[in-house]
Amino acid sequence: MINVLIADDHRMFIDGLKAMLCDIPGIKVVGEALNGKEALDYCVDQPVDIVIMDINMPVMDGVEATKQLLKCHKALKVLGLSMHNDRHFISDMLKTGAQGYILKNTGKNDLVEAIHTLHSGGTYLGEEVSKTLLTSFMKHPGKTPFNEKLSDREMEVLGCIANGLTTQEIGDKLFISKNTVETHRKNLLYKLQAKNTAELVNNAYKRRLIG
Repeated sequence: MINVLIADDHRMFIDGLKAMLCDIPGIKVVGEALNGKEALDYCVDQPVDIVIMDINMPVMDGVEATKQLLKCHKALKVLGLSMHNDRHFISDMLKTGAQGYILKNTGKNDLVEAIHTLHSGGTYLGEEVSKTLLTSFMKHPGKTPFNEKLSDREMEVLGCIANGLTTQEIGDKLFISKNTVETHRKNLLYKLQAKNTAELVNNAYKRRLIG
């Protein structure tokens, strides 16, 4: 069971996330916090695997809360959540150690995918977030705000791309949607600092991620 804490200063939004996740096997919303300090206090003596962390909150914002949480709870995973698709917000959150970042208009399937990806040790960026970071990288090459470790799923997608499979073929092979494949593809482009598929595969070979 993946224990999830939701930290957001809007009660209606918390209720909406809880409703989205209530019928997902293996995921349980165990608590809620209306600001970063409440999230810190909750995690002191309660079992939490993933915190869905809003960025803009009173008392203590999500960036500072994430920084303090991960100092004390090394195994905890934080999924940044915001209405802001801005590279500064994204970068600030990821630099604190957050393993993912999604927007508040993210759909249920992507949210569940993000939770599972973080729980398995990977990183997850929403599709629009990936586009923002990729655009930023192309303007400022060499600047990456988080660890470049690839998740198991990203390694699977990378292998399929290297073998010449199309997006549809990758989706069929891995039993995931085309949108999810494209999200992983954008994440791979950013993490491996590539501007297109050919450069992606070439960089993966150089780093011995594929053989």
